[in-house]
Amino acid sequence: MIFISFLSIIRDYFAHHIIFSAGLLLIVGYIFGNLVEKIKLPAITGYILAGVVIGSSGLKLIHEGNMEILFILSEITLSFIAVLIGGEFSFYKLKIYGKKILFLTMTQMLLTFILVSFGLILIGFQQYIAFILGAISAATAPAATVVIVEKLKARGKFVDYLYGVVALDDAGTIILFSIVFAISGSAIGEIELNINSAIFHALKEIFYSILIGIIGGLAIHFSTIKKRNLNEIKIISFGLIFLATSVAISLHLSPLISNMVLGMLLINMNKKNIRIMFSFEPITPPLYAIFFAIAGAELHLAIFQDKTILIAGLVYILMRFIGKYFGILASGISIKMEKNIRNYLGLALLPQAGVAIGLLLFVKASPIIANASPEIQSEINQMTNIVLMSVFINEIVGPPLAKLAILKNLKRRK
Repeated sequence: MIFISFLSIIRDYFAHHIIFSAGLLLIVGYIFGNLVEKIKLPAITGYILAGVVIGSSGLKLIHEGNMEILFILSEITLSFIAVLIGGEFSFYKLKIYGKKILFLTMTQMLLTFILVSFGLILIGFQQYIAFILGAISAATAPAATVVIVEKLKARGKFVDYLYGVVALDDAGTIILFSIVFAISGSAIGEIELNINSAIFHALKEIFYSILIGIIGGLAIHFSTIKKRNLNEIKIISFGLIFLATSVAISLHLSPLISNMVLGMLLINMNKKNIRIMFSFEPITPPLYAIFFAIAGAELHLAIFQDKTILIAGLVYILMRFIGKYFGILASGISIKMEKNIRNYLGLALLPQAGVAIGLLLFVKASPIIANASPEIQSEINQMTNIVLMSVFINEIVGPPLAKLAILKNLKRRK
């Protein structure tokens, strides 16, 4: 009774304040992070659980209106993560691994799409819904991967392959989704199919995202290359990364691709630019903590009450796991990849969040869906809950499996 009264006081007097929400997410995330590390799980699992506990599915201590503002912090964190991934792509590594990474990415992405799509069709889903879900399932979240790699200070071939697949997976999924949605959209809205237009739109989105990354990378390089004061370098770099991210988001492009290209350009133009990557280290731990706590706070456990969603969600998750894992395993064997890398790389690709939810929002905002029949609207709502269930499960289960995979191939940075 006293505890309930205490929660009511917090909700009535403090929960509306954005700074209180941010502070609560950080502190509770820190506590849960430490607790799960004691049982050998990655701290980010604790951050997510902390968000679930104090968010809308738990104690409801985060005001609903604050979530939109807190989402800005998520976008900032993802921009840094993307730059760090890009920073691992030296031209030397691309020359060695480039073709292999492309083959690995395409194989696991297409196998995942096929298995999820036909798995859902077999349990009774309409083809156009199943194919859209299949395309969304191909997406992989880079955030968990980067945080675990940074925490373990891992390096080596495994990390090079992992970052490469995660980076290309984003671009590949955008192209795949655009094609599939064009086909499915024609079935939903009974409009003329224009596959060429869909491919062109996807390639245009990727091209402009890359262009923004190139402009941002060049701007940072020429603005900081002659500077020695690290604080000045931080201010300029952060400002230009924020601008590149905001431009990409405002133009409905991919900030992940833009910032990956930005990071790749920086690291290849001059070795001195590695100091820009190092300058992120002091600020990234709290950003990672709040990023995953926000992700947990956004999850709604009510989706597990619907048996149809529960069964479909389990099929989606299982088929996605098989596609990701065996897609990497099979393609790894065909290119004679080291056994330890091919056996574990697929396990590190399970987390799913930002890109999948972004594609989901694109579907829901489409005029084709807005003008669709009530039956189709209901199917879209089911699709939404299936993806959200997958995000919840994969964000909880994925990080420990990714940590296991990295530990099995661990070489520490000196």
